[in-house]
Amino acid sequence: MQERGKISSILVRLKFSAVMAFDGITSNLLRTFLTVLGISIGVAAVISLMGIGEGARRSIVSQFESLGENVIVIKSNAENVTFEADEAEDLPLRVTGVDYATPVVYTEETPIRWRRDESKMNIVGVNQNYPEIKDHRVVSGNFFTSLHVKQRAPVAVLGYNVAQNLLNGRSPVGQTLKIDGINYRIVGVLAEKGEGKGDGIDDKIVIPYTSAMKISKTKDILEIWAKSPSAEEAELAMVQLGRIYKRKVGVGSNITPGTGEGEAPVEGGGDISVPVEPVPEPVPEPEVPGEDKNVFEKGEEPLTITSLNNLVKEADQANRVMTVLLGGIAAVSLLVGGIGIMNIMLVAVTERTSEIGVRRALGAKQEDLLIQFLLEAVYVSIIGCITGIVIGAWAVSLVASYGLSAVVSFDSIRIAVFVALTSGLLFGVYPAINASNLPPVEALKRQ
Repeated sequence: MQERGKISSILVRLKFSAVMAFDGITSNLLRTFLTVLGISIGVAAVISLMGIGEGARRSIVSQFESLGENVIVIKSNAENVTFEADEAEDLPLRVTGVDYATPVVYTEETPIRWRRDESKMNIVGVNQNYPEIKDHRVVSGNFFTSLHVKQRAPVAVLGYNVAQNLLNGRSPVGQTLKIDGINYRIVGVLAEKGEGKGDGIDDKIVIPYTSAMKISKTKDILEIWAKSPSAEEAELAMVQLGRIYKRKVGVGSNITPGTGEGEAPVEGGGDISVPVEPVPEPVPEPEVPGEDKNVFEKGEEPLTITSLNNLVKEADQANRVMTVLLGGIAAVSLLVGGIGIMNIMLVAVTERTSEIGVRRALGAKQEDLLIQFLLEAVYVSIIGCITGIVIGAWAVSLVASYGLSAVVSFDSIRIAVFVALTSGLLFGVYPAINASNLPPVEALKRQ
């Protein structure tokens, strides 16, 4: 019975302290409004800035992911380092962990004629494995086959935006258009990747690389795309590709994974790559004043092997750091809001000295006053948090309405609320202690 009576007494005192705390913040609405405003601005700033940072992170990561998962790009950075078409086609047979591969040939600003309309467009030349390598499906018609590639057939697969513009949204499959003066039959249309994604493939035309080589009047291939079934096998494939092309080029290549100099051990021991004869060194030409030296003399890498998975990870990490920094900068305003709570409550303690003295004279204990003033700080912080979340969400939606990437993330809300409540509680402790330590006689004298 005594324990039940104590619990009941504690609950009554807590309830009374809570009511008195609520009366305390409503007795001077202007003062409460200014205090809440400081917390609200801080919370809104954290949510909006972290939302913008998170939106930018997701946008950049999605752009990299749109290039395809587990894709390895082998790219020449020097004119004297080129690849053979058969060399790219045979990579799945030579390298463990590579399922598909294609040579890549670019032709920029190629003349295009559709009926009476003429323009210039970027062309990408690949083989029949492009949809599997880039995880890019065909929404209308079909992709060209290996037979088309071997025969240099004049066939084309259109990017989504290109196809939409030709017949106002109707499928152009079966129609013909002229590319560099030659009639090409449209055999398929690629699915939409979205603005800024897939390296702008929606606004390009894809043709067999053999036909692209004919248009560009070159036999040299400067880029190869390879596809692995998983991230782990992509790492293994990059090590083997590094071995192959270090022999081919005769110098180290820029490869991220592996240990030591790129010679990571392979299960089963031994080198499972096929040796390739090194390219003979070019005959040095006389130096022309004002002309750039070749890539070898600059100390640059003549050939790079890049995993798109690594690019996605690096972009994700870099943007997470940026988001945290933005949140940290905005959190300073929460600190200012917390100091505002302390200042306002110190003033409130001075103004309410008589109230404190009467409560102490009527039997209120120090802990009752401590709880009351702490609850006032918590009330102000909670109201400020709710208002700040609403304002922050509105600010994020406003930014998004202008076409920028911005999202309201749960992490930003959680961080903002935690910091706001913590700062409100911490900065409310000192005024609450001052109020609870005020002697009743001294308080009544100041009345």
